[in-house]
Amino acid sequence: MTVDVVMDIAREALLLILKVSLPVLLVSMVIGLIVSIFQTVTSIQEQTLTFVPKVVGIFLTLMLLGDWMLNSMANFAVELWSSFNQYIH
Repeated sequence: MTVDVVMDIAREALLLILKVSLPVLLVSMVIGLIVSIFQTVTSIQEQTLTFVPKVVGIFLTLMLLGDWMLNSMANFAVELWSSFNQYIH
């Protein structure tokens, strides 16, 4: 196995991690921004106010996109294991 092959596998894995985690992170960030704007406008400075909306948003995102996320990761693992005999030469 050459360094180029290892670098390609690592690059593909990192891109998959970014692609799969981006929807959850974006939803969390947008909800946090909306709650922060709401807190600023209403002068409510409760730190725990952002927790419940973020948890609900992340849960809904995982419910909607969980199948796609799991299939993407499973396809990567199957690809990696199916070409394993090429890597050991």
